[in-house]
Amino acid sequence: MILLPAIDIMDGRPVRLFQGRFEEKTVVADSVLDTAKRFDALGADFLHLVDLDGARYGSRRNFETIKEAIAAVNMPAEVGGGIRTMEDIERYLEAGAARVILGTAALEDPSLVQEAAARYGEKIAVGIDCKDGFAAGSGWLTVSKISYIDLARRMEEFGVRTVIVTDISKDGTLNGPNTTMLEELQKQTSLQLIASGGVRDLSHIQQLEALGIYGAITGKAVYSGTLDLAEAIAWCRRKSC
Repeated sequence: MILLPAIDIMDGRPVRLFQGRFEEKTVVADSVLDTAKRFDALGADFLHLVDLDGARYGSRRNFETIKEAIAAVNMPAEVGGGIRTMEDIERYLEAGAARVILGTAALEDPSLVQEAAARYGEKIAVGIDCKDGFAAGSGWLTVSKISYIDLARRMEEFGVRTVIVTDISKDGTLNGPNTTMLEELQKQTSLQLIASGGVRDLSHIQQLEALGIYGAITGKAVYSGTLDLAEAIAWCRRKSC
């Protein structure tokens, strides 16, 4: 299993939200660039970058900041937030992103996901953000009537390989991941799952690894110090040997 430390960006700075609430923003570092370099120096496998302003308003609000961070690190990076057009996808891939995450587009413009997956293959991932079992979009501000299972199956039919799964109620809580939801997705699909939300410490990483989850995103746990990122990375690498 790989670990993906997260940098969520608002107004050019790294922040954390609580259960996706923009009004409960906490600035966790002064610099996106310095934070990305720190994660790189610790040996992280993959960097997870999210433009929260972009997710909220549907445009590339922090593109230059994200581009700079990608260029400054040796590890691959995936990017999400406000990516709603083929031009958005192409701009981020040209900027060096290894994976581009489509979230709201999967709900509102599924043909874009289908076209992008056909053109770019595994460079396209989908973010499935769930509230009470239903997929949410627009920076988690709107909740659809589409179940996360149905959306995941449809994305798999489109040729998507990797899905980032977030239980919004778990995000930023440090209360542990929603393993029930993840297990159900494993039963219903053959997707490569990245778990997001709720990770507090190494025991949660171990729990996800035991389920056979491909990757785990960690944000608040790293910034608050409840997870030693270097220790967790080393543990995951020992398990994969």
